[in-house]
Amino acid sequence: MAQALGTPLRNVPTGQRRDRASVRRDELIEELIDLFIREGFLGFSIEDVARELKRSKSTLYSVADSKEQIFVAVARAFFRRATARIEERLNAVDQHGADQRQGRIGSYLKAISDEFASASPQYFADLDAFAPTRDIYRANMDAASQRVQALVLQAVPHTSHADATFLGTVAAQIMEAVHRGDIEQATGLEHPAAYRALGNLIEAGVTASAREGKL
Repeated sequence: MAQALGTPLRNVPTGQRRDRASVRRDELIEELIDLFIREGFLGFSIEDVARELKRSKSTLYSVADSKEQIFVAVARAFFRRATARIEERLNAVDQHGADQRQGRIGSYLKAISDEFASASPQYFADLDAFAPTRDIYRANMDAASQRVQALVLQAVPHTSHADATFLGTVAAQIMEAVHRGDIEQATGLEHPAAYRALGNLIEAGVTASAREGKL
């Protein structure tokens, strides 16, 4: 996944030492992430958010200048946080077994599942319904697709680009269906099980292809 895109946040002081205002702002964004991924965000007024978090409206506006920009700022922060954690976990897998190339795909999808498991279908519906956050979501799903493609090519270097692209595209589309709740409704598989099944499916194909020398 790539770092989320969107409307820039308010300017944050730079330098190695972060001031108390920056720390408080980051803590507030974390609280907003927790609220929005649980409840969604489009149904909230700024007064609703202030009441839920027991914060003043002026404090909330320290994140961004309007309610809509706050939604964008929080979406960007959510995906930025998820990306950093996912890549950290994948790096840890590499350090403990760099030769297990097929297993990296399942590890990557498991990390995504763990990061997104607490996000409700309503949150993903709101991301898709609001154009600025939809752009952020789409950019991150495109990045996830490209990451799967790269992992497939690393696992089986002779894989054709078209086949790797196909697997990456399918993975991203299934992930979106999981986020919407479609997979659970159709199969009964909850979020973690659906991601595990997706990883197993892709890895089974990659492993078989590696043995056969083709994909």
